[in-house]
Amino acid sequence: MARPDGRSPLQLRPVSLECDVVSHAEGSCLIVQGRTKVLIVATLEQKTPPFLRDTGEGWITAEYGMLPRATLERSPREAAKGKQTGRSLEIQRLIGRALRGVADRRTFPEWTVTLDCDVLVADAGTRCASVTGAWVALALALETLRKRGGLKKPPFREAVAAISVGVLPDRERPEGMVALDLDYIEDSTAHVDLNVVGTSTGRYVEVQGTAEREPFDDKRLREMLTVAKRGCRRLFRAQRKALEGRIPEDWLPPA
Repeated sequence: MARPDGRSPLQLRPVSLECDVVSHAEGSCLIVQGRTKVLIVATLEQKTPPFLRDTGEGWITAEYGMLPRATLERSPREAAKGKQTGRSLEIQRLIGRALRGVADRRTFPEWTVTLDCDVLVADAGTRCASVTGAWVALALALETLRKRGGLKKPPFREAVAAISVGVLPDRERPEGMVALDLDYIEDSTAHVDLNVVGTSTGRYVEVQGTAEREPFDDKRLREMLTVAKRGCRRLFRAQRKALEGRIPEDWLPPA
């Protein structure tokens, strides 16, 4: 079955990661994945939440939002409504968990890194693109801290990236076709939608999966996770390419 954009089932959309696009920030990254575009800006502040006081650990947190015309129709700014949507809160918590899952926060005690993730164009996969780009922005911010003398040891245990996998309807296969990196058209018709946050050693920080029509079994779940790992490996290579020469070699994902 041909996908709407002509990709093979296991092919990613074209991915690019542009570093240091916001000159005032300690770290920033523009990730473009297909038609989805997310700008991530990292800010360093010498403070931590009260619950971390005197623990010797720093903090990583994220905020997520979409521009009004990131989608097909204008959506009012959440600030105009006076509160964030449940979806925005859920996604920004996911981003924060993903980054904290691979960072050694003892290497930057009393510092907080805030990742502001703004979706410029949404064509599905915005939470996954935000995680992948946020790790790049975080690495750049912590390199800024290292150059200032505020970081003595490598801050990462490994890298993190995220990718979507789905089961798409297929005329030739009643059980559907597993496909990687869904766009909006595919995401809106998928039988199963899975978001996988993976690490560069092949582990998982988080797996979010939903059966929109038929439930899926263990065999299909294993198949989707295997496909997701392949996708993450390609994203780690893209992260490495973007960051080579910008951060220490031992921070980079494997080649």
